[in-house]
Amino acid sequence: MHRGKSDSVSIFSSLPEDVVLKIASLLQVRDLCALGCCSRFWRELCFSDCIWESLVRNRWPLLSSFHFPSSSTLPHSPNVKKWRKLYLDRHVELGVRARSVVKFVEACSRSESLEVGDHLKAVDTLIGTSFGFEDVQRFLFDPRTNVLINLVGVYYCLTILGIRGDNLIETLRTHEISDRRVCVKWWKVGRWFYGFRMRDETHSRWVSLADLATEDDEHVLGVLRRGTIHEVLRVQISVVGRTSTHWSQRWE
Repeated sequence: MHRGKSDSVSIFSSLPEDVVLKIASLLQVRDLCALGCCSRFWRELCFSDCIWESLVRNRWPLLSSFHFPSSSTLPHSPNVKKWRKLYLDRHVELGVRARSVVKFVEACSRSESLEVGDHLKAVDTLIGTSFGFEDVQRFLFDPRTNVLINLVGVYYCLTILGIRGDNLIETLRTHEISDRRVCVKWWKVGRWFYGFRMRDETHSRWVSLADLATEDDEHVLGVLRRGTIHEVLRVQISVVGRTSTHWSQRWE
């Protein structure tokens, strides 16, 4: 048994380096780490920066080059571990940031409704730490959490990561949140008519997360993006099907 394992390592070590690297690069992070624990040969290969640099750049495409290890500071060795350490450190950091976003949204939506300003603050936290698509899926697309948290993730994917259409819808279905719905309601200043200002206008729209991902006219998405501006007095997002305080009773 031991000899068979040694023979398999010998076979792989005899392959061209680019072929072995290609094999390792096709693995998921968890499988890559597990393979790296099998032998010294695989540890040196699977933990090398030539693989982990690609993992970092693919997972966090918005990450500034300021965060990347400088090539001038890296030792001239194929097995330095700075990229792997960066990956693991960021994974832990973003988990902590995601939990803070979840707690913030939960605290701001005690009555199952969320003001658009708080929604955008949660999104700004994701922007500030350059969340990637995998992070959003892992931390914000949990069907057991409040749909308002799911919405923050969907909005971030649409407006910041530029992910929409079939790709996003399939992901929402995989996480079983595509049919979850919210109601977006906004108040607009009444129009002027022959010197008189009309009554303020109230608009509302029920939308599922899947609908939002394919919104052609981007009406609701535009309301969420703009928030409260000079002609929009207030925007509020409510959980559909839940008992909540009447809209008109929540002015602060």
